[in-house]
Amino acid sequence: MRNALAHAPAKQRTAVAAMLKTIFAQDSKAEAEAQWAVVADALREKQPKLGALMDASRDDVLAYMSFPREHWTQIASTNPLERVNREIKRRADVIGIFPNDEAIIRLVGALMLETNDEWAVARRYMGLETLARVTDNPNVRLPAVAASSGSNLSGGRRSYTMRWDTILTRVENAA
Repeated sequence: MRNALAHAPAKQRTAVAAMLKTIFAQDSKAEAEAQWAVVADALREKQPKLGALMDASRDDVLAYMSFPREHWTQIASTNPLERVNREIKRRADVIGIFPNDEAIIRLVGALMLETNDEWAVARRYMGLETLARVTDNPNVRLPAVAASSGSNLSGGRRSYTMRWDTILTRVENAA
């Protein structure tokens, strides 16, 4: 949406945003694609760059509508990514200066493992039942690493200062 609004004149951004929001208010992908065509045609007359951008990005923007409706808000949202980035920044600010690149990789890698375990076990973002409808594999279950580390999540948080080779060894042993 922000990319599209960057191609609109400042005085018309409110009207363009309102037109674009009508696309995302549709109940199905087919209806959204039809509304997309109507909005793109209307905008193409006065803003040809915006019309070209909309033509090129339709499939990418509406891809989330191929999933069950219960997942639309989670797929369209960048909140989990923003949360992880804030946590990386917070922990990096505590350390201040990193002695080398490997230290940064250890910190970020440990945080990614911790976040993966947390989302796989404790804070389910999408239910297994609704994911089962989307996959070809009817036997949807937790990965072995997440299932084996569930007890660690409830008892306490894993230290993010753990050595990277220790983390890799634990992951290999769990698999």
